[in-house]
Amino acid sequence: MSEARHDLHALFPDEGPILHALKVEDARFRDLADRHHAIEVEIQRLEAGLGAASDERLEELKKQRLRLLDEVMAMIAARKVE
Repeated sequence: MSEARHDLHALFPDEGPILHALKVEDARFRDLADRHHAIEVEIQRLEAGLGAASDERLEELKKQRLRLLDEVMAMIAARKVE
């Protein structure tokens, strides 16, 4: 699985300008993006067999990723109504 597949710009291809503005202007968004990236790298590493983790740990990481994406989507939606 390619890392680019889970890059925020790849996940939200129509939101490039908003994602850029959020990265530049919002420290909370930068933190969410950094956390998303770190979790995505860990998931890919575990799925590639480069580390050991229980199925429960992998599922928890995937749930964390989804929660972060929900927050990112909410921030994008809020920016659209500004």
